[in-house]
Amino acid sequence: MPLTIVRFVEAGTASTARWGVQFGARIAPLSMQPQTTGELLAEHWDALWQVAPSQATVPVESVRLLAPVTQNQQFICQGVNYRSHVEESGLRVEDFPFNTIFTKAPSCITAADAPVARPRHVQLLDYEIELGLVMRRDLTAGAKVDAANLGAWLAGVTIVNDLSARDVQLPQGQFYKGKSYRGFGPVGPGLVLLTPEEWARWPELHMRLAVNGQLRQDTYCRDMIHAPAATLTELAAMHDVQAGDLIATGTPAGCAVRAPGRLAMFVLRHFVSDASKWRLFIRKSLANPAYLRPGDRLNLSIRTDDGAIDLGQQTTAITTD
Repeated sequence: MPLTIVRFVEAGTASTARWGVQFGARIAPLSMQPQTTGELLAEHWDALWQVAPSQATVPVESVRLLAPVTQNQQFICQGVNYRSHVEESGLRVEDFPFNTIFTKAPSCITAADAPVARPRHVQLLDYEIELGLVMRRDLTAGAKVDAANLGAWLAGVTIVNDLSARDVQLPQGQFYKGKSYRGFGPVGPGLVLLTPEEWARWPELHMRLAVNGQLRQDTYCRDMIHAPAATLTELAAMHDVQAGDLIATGTPAGCAVRAPGRLAMFVLRHFVSDASKWRLFIRKSLANPAYLRPGDRLNLSIRTDDGAIDLGQQTTAITTD
């Protein structure tokens, strides 16, 4: 069975963060209290699986959950990684044979239910539900990962919302800057550890994101173009990834941002200056009610349809800076 790891503090206090295993409505606090997600997974993996439901003594409602990925870890992202997202943009999947990889600042990581402030200069705040993969051990040069041994490298999965300031990211060509403002990375509520058999079910995970009760994104992870094993092998050839690091695997169709059609793209590319093109983009986008505004509430979930693997729910309120 999956094992849900949580990081928490006592509600209403400034107490030291603790780790625990959640069983239903109660948490079993761990005797060891490592400082980072990487330390927890690399040094205490076997001990985590020994925790029993009978040790769960702390009611979930008595604590405040923190992000299960600590801010010292790398935050690696995949872009253009869902067929539905590519097709929605009027493009062809075969035009994207490469794996688009970028990073977010780990300082943007926040709790699953923490409010997120939209910076005052940002007008086009977008959402992206993503399946987050968390490393179990270090991934170094020469590592080869296949679908059958995912559990040897990955610890578990979590929900990620890759919040993005499109009016910074796109006109400035700055993915890192447009996606790294404080709070732009809700993660959790928990880190769900999987057995080798459960890792085979990742394509069955069903992602849903709603804004103010309206379903915006609704796709299975099987729609992914570049699957976890191939991505991990590619990353190993580029740079080291450590235990506890987070990989957000891309988002499906349904984001607020919309690409212009092919004809419009041709006209913009050949007859309109870059400055004019982005002014037109922002002017048109401001009329799109799908972008997030202060007062909006998001609800995100990822689970298999039979409920055997359930990553919980994120509930995020958008506020003003």
